[in-house]
Amino acid sequence: MEKKNERRKMKGVVVSTKMDKTAVVRVDRTSIHPKYKVRFSKSTKYKAHDPENAYKEGDIVIIEEARPQSKGKRWRIESKVEKKK
Repeated sequence: MEKKNERRKMKGVVVSTKMDKTAVVRVDRTSIHPKYKVRFSKSTKYKAHDPENAYKEGDIVIIEEARPQSKGKRWRIESKVEKKK
């Protein structure tokens, strides 16, 4: 039996491109409050590797798990879903 090496993928918005070869991607998710049963959104920021500095703020991208590039960078941008409007 072969085991597939499936890496986690997430969809998010590029919020910062101020670092060289790095983009900060915000991933939003919804959660339900355990007591009040109300839906609310949470967001997490991930540093993703962007070797050509091709992505701009506002682009919607898919990030994929990768080997560590630095202390805080463990994701890479796989592809662009939408351009900034």
